[in-house]
Amino acid sequence: MTRTRFTKGHGTRNDFVLLADTTGELDLTPELVRALADRRGGVGADGVIRLVPTALVPESREVLAEDPHAIWFMDYRNADGSVAEMCGNGVRVFAAFAERLGLVSFAGGTEVPVGTRAGVKRVRKEDDGWYAVDMGPWFLPGGRDALRDGYDATVVVHGWEVPRPALSVDLGNPHTVLALARDALLDDADLTAAPVVEPVPPHGTNVELVVPLGETVAEDGTVVGRVRMRVHERGVGETPSCGTGACAAALAVRVWGGADAPDTWLVDVPGGTVRVRALAGDRVELAGPAELVHSGEIDLAALVPGSGPTSGAADDAPATDPDGAPAAVR
Repeated sequence: MTRTRFTKGHGTRNDFVLLADTTGELDLTPELVRALADRRGGVGADGVIRLVPTALVPESREVLAEDPHAIWFMDYRNADGSVAEMCGNGVRVFAAFAERLGLVSFAGGTEVPVGTRAGVKRVRKEDDGWYAVDMGPWFLPGGRDALRDGYDATVVVHGWEVPRPALSVDLGNPHTVLALARDALLDDADLTAAPVVEPVPPHGTNVELVVPLGETVAEDGTVVGRVRMRVHERGVGETPSCGTGACAAALAVRVWGGADAPDTWLVDVPGGTVRVRALAGDRVELAGPAELVHSGEIDLAALVPGSGPTSGAADDAPATDPDGAPAAVR
């Protein structure tokens, strides 16, 4: 049987095709990922997320050594079929998907560990329905020199003649953040082509263009910074949002702001707003919405001949719930 259930979800309009592969039978090839993500011939998305038992993926040893309770793994692929280490919006949508399937519970403030290629990410659900994720450690690849100078790379956006200084930030996946002085510069930037980054990152990079918007004081007295951001994601192109990119943007502006810069930031992206918090120990938290908008059934063989479960499951396979998890799991 090649027909399988899928769910479509998004986090601030960064959208994903979600597949529940609780037995680890689905061969998620780059060709199949590209077909699923195709907005005309497939479901359409910025990426594809496979929910699979951590023990059934090659990265299981490191993940389970970090936290043996991280039994579910977020196997994330970019729209072009390439494997990605992490996706900040994707992990929130993954958590909402696992919750709907009954595989995890956030009752009583429970924190749920999720396995990823960038290590274990811990997710909790806030009272307002947002999902908050401890994204783990971050660092500046340029080290002390980048911290002192405020940059370690240059970026040329399509149509620009002069390179502009930018700061590299690593959150388990690579980012290059460039500050702009005015909203008009951000609005007019051409991100239809990948910006040129020097030195060339060995594994590519996401490029964030940001405009700092200043600071306000919340009702509880917390100083909150705010930035606007657009992003070009490697393997995807410009997207309405990027979770790790929002973290990188806020952290870069915080670095540029110096010792008195706030720890909490609101990041406005074309798809909405997320919250970024710098945590102790050079860790960072990302919070925002996660929406599951519809579910359906798709014939994988119609997309890519020969695709489907590697075991060749029969047409009378066990019943599944509307999102694709075996009924026995519920």
